[in-house]
Amino acid sequence: MTEATFPSWDDMTDLQQASCMFWDMYKDAHGFRPRGVDTSAWTLEDFSREFDHLGRMIEQQEQERLRQEQQAITHFERRLQELQRLGAQDREDAIRWCLDADDARDLEDLAWRNELPWNYFHGQA
Repeated sequence: MTEATFPSWDDMTDLQQASCMFWDMYKDAHGFRPRGVDTSAWTLEDFSREFDHLGRMIEQQEQERLRQEQQAITHFERRLQELQRLGAQDREDAIRWCLDADDARDLEDLAWRNELPWNYFHGQA
């Protein structure tokens, strides 16, 4: 059985490189690779137009992700304030209460469960 060999990026033509970039950008924009899309007759101009479109979609999704992340932060910080009002001694104590209440294994898990940025608790014990 012979192993398949793939050309290196530098050995690909501009159209081959564009096709690879299209597959990756399409996945970034839609969450899955394109199916049933035949790009074999596309020109570099066709790819360029599609890259512009996909780039706009990716940027819109990134802005929405950031908006949702900020909402999650606001909600979580209000939760911590409420826990302190209810008896947590300080922010760290309130976070420990959240770890327990959310059945989170660690701070990274707590961030994930509350849709916070992955590094939200970076530097906290």
